[in-house]
Amino acid sequence: MDARAIIAKLRRGEVPDRAELSWFARGLADGAVSDAQAGAFAMGVCLRGLGEEGRVALTLAMRDSGDTLKWDLPGPVLDKHSTGGVGDCVSLILAPALAACGAYVPMISGRGLGHTGGTLDKMEAIPGLSTGLSEERFAQVVREAGCAIVSATAEIAPADKRLYAVRDVTATVESLDLITASILSKKLAAGLEGLVLDVKCGSGAFMKTVDEARALAGALVETANLAGCPTSAVISDMSQPLAASLGNALEVAEVMKVLCGGQGGALAELSVSLGGVLLADAGIAQDLEDGITRMLSALSDGRAAEVFGRMVAAMGGPVRFTDDWRRFLPEAPVIREVPAMESGYVGAIDGEALGLAVVALGGGRQVESDVVDPAVGFSDVVRLGQWVEKGQPLLRLHAAREDAAQRAAEAVQNAIALGAQSPDCPPLVHERIR
Repeated sequence: MDARAIIAKLRRGEVPDRAELSWFARGLADGAVSDAQAGAFAMGVCLRGLGEEGRVALTLAMRDSGDTLKWDLPGPVLDKHSTGGVGDCVSLILAPALAACGAYVPMISGRGLGHTGGTLDKMEAIPGLSTGLSEERFAQVVREAGCAIVSATAEIAPADKRLYAVRDVTATVESLDLITASILSKKLAAGLEGLVLDVKCGSGAFMKTVDEARALAGALVETANLAGCPTSAVISDMSQPLAASLGNALEVAEVMKVLCGGQGGALAELSVSLGGVLLADAGIAQDLEDGITRMLSALSDGRAAEVFGRMVAAMGGPVRFTDDWRRFLPEAPVIREVPAMESGYVGAIDGEALGLAVVALGGGRQVESDVVDPAVGFSDVVRLGQWVEKGQPLLRLHAAREDAAQRAAEAVQNAIALGAQSPDCPPLVHERIR
């Protein structure tokens, strides 16, 4: 086998066979494949595609490039994955709520990718918390707390860890085949008994239309089920940020308002809907309605917050984080409101532009070595259909420096369109795929 030959095959529009893809995945894991070759491979897949058979083969090859976990727990082992959006911090609500309902959630997550925020970066906005647990410690936290949100160790899908970082800096994120293999290689390696996929569509998602999201959802569900993991998908809307905040610590604050303050809104609604699907599919709930009821109960009676607090403490964070979370989260030195330049209804929000503006503030990575500033971002973002008077704030901006704040303010005013007519707002959940 030779990496150049496999890349050349992709360049010609041919699909490498199962043995070639297995070899390439092992090469990603053990270093036999260089960064340049990994980037060329990603671009070849992005431009030429792998097809159904190749997609399944790459997914399994990346899963098998490292260890696979095995569980012996008194409840079902469940998880969720989102294809990425802005203001999407569902995982931090969903994992503890599911655990409070009797499931176990070993959530192996990723960092920010492109314009979207990363679950691990959000978790690490909590002082002292480490997502880089060993497999033994990961298993212990899951057993004791009911859930853990961690990074993939060097032994879990190492091929994906390598390729994931390369995709972020080579403009090869938006590939159905690479997204599918990346998501499922980690999830399948985690030894799951059930999975729900939150496939986003809209201005803040990688997939801009429902049709594109449906294609990805179908590929994910089909591939996961062929690999033996019962899986459903929900297509949800990302025409605007899911939460009212973008940025790591600011999104953790939104999570805590749901867990500890009973706040509703789209963030809570989607978390409950996804949890209801998982509980029904796993047999914990009688049906979707019963699953949603159980999720709402776990949030309202404080059980989900209690689980979250146990998880945070077990992962090195403050022992009493849920009791006084505002005191622990970092704050940016520059906080200002960005005013509307005219009156009107919020007719469109370019979520991708807002996400990139957060990255430019230091809330994400432009190159792999960048250090993320957890305090920067946006809060109190206006919602689609909202009436805004001239001079009223479109959002509140959190920055490390005045010059960065000014550039971000200009990006915000370009990203949020105001008009004379109230727009037709899309539903939060478009459809469910099984």
